Amino acid sequence: MFAGFALCLLWMLHTSRKPKAWLAHNRLDVTIMIGAAFSAGWGAPPWQTVEWVLRLLFVGLVAIRIVLSLKVFFAPNRLIGLLIAGAGVLAMAGAGFLWLEPRVHNYADGLWLAFESSATVGYGDIAPTTPASRVFAVFVVLLGYGMLSLVFASIAAAFIGKEERALRHEMHRDIKHLNAEIVQLRAELRALRESLTPSSDAITDAEALHSVPRDQHGL
Repeated sequence: MFAGFALCLLWMLHTSRKPKAWLAHNRLDVTIMIGAAFSAGWGAPPWQTVEWVLRLLFVGLVAIRIVLSLKVFFAPNRLIGLLIAGAGVLAMAGAGFLWLEPRVHNYADGLWLAFESSATVGYGDIAPTTPASRVFAVFVVLLGYGMLSLVFASIAAAFIGKEERALRHEMHRDIKHLNAEIVQLRAELRALRESLTPSSDAITDAEALHSVPRDQHGL
């Protein structure tokens, strides 16, 4: 994890025009890289209480980073992609338990333990026993919360989006009908004004009548 984050950060610093601003914007990645370096080179089991707390905090930061990376899938039209990403994370978690937990003897048991941890059901048939597998289980539980929340939120957004599209279509239809009525009212108002306004010929005749001089009898 340290090597991956370090290579990514170095490459982005090399290609970025404003490396200081980029580092300030990606403080979480820098913190995870430093935490991974300390985690890899500090302490061997059994861990002390302080080390347990620090490692759990580090796992929490990694889980937050993963959830933030997956938030781009939070859209009704990306539900399939989110499900694929969740399946991939579950597959990697199963491989992690197969590597870290001695009681997991095959990949199927690792997947089952990963599912139990991510779904927080806790059947108890298989449980993490080593410090490394327990920390990894915490990571899987936190990630499972994030993944399940995103999946169910995307499903809810899909249903809500369908209703919103129907409501938007109805609103557009009403607005179109209202515009047609406004155009009709304007045409009627224009016709009414034209009917009430005297024509130019009538105005000319009236002006000519008033301009005729009276005779000597005042007629």
